[in-house]
Amino acid sequence: MSRELALRALFQTDVGRAAVEEAAASYRAEDQFPSDMLDFARELILGTTEHRVHIDGVIKKYARDWTLDRMANVDRNILRLAIFELLYLPDIPPGVSVDEAVELAKKYSTAESGRFVNGILGNLVRNLEGELAELGTQ
Repeated sequence: MSRELALRALFQTDVGRAAVEEAAASYRAEDQFPSDMLDFARELILGTTEHRVHIDGVIKKYARDWTLDRMANVDRNILRLAIFELLYLPDIPPGVSVDEAVELAKKYSTAESGRFVNGILGNLVRNLEGELAELGTQ
């Protein structure tokens, strides 16, 4: 559920042009979520936003024949979220990040989005060591 909350906030900042802090705070008013879930969602939102320029570069590199503007808004933000996890949260196994992203795509986007997201993230995972080395985190 943390990823869903983060996706909603990232979508608000990307498409709705909401301020990051405003979007990150919007779900905190919902008392039904445990604090650890909300904290993880906030980490995802702020981290993805902080590293968005680099993350968008990674998307462009692996999304052959697709520009960011041409992607479905939801797919673009799912990719951003998953790539943040893959590159900046080493405690999360890559398979978990990819699986969660694919499930979000299936739930919130089109029928083809799961395969689209999986294809891009799969290519990144195959080259993850190189990407991490470029970041200097390996």
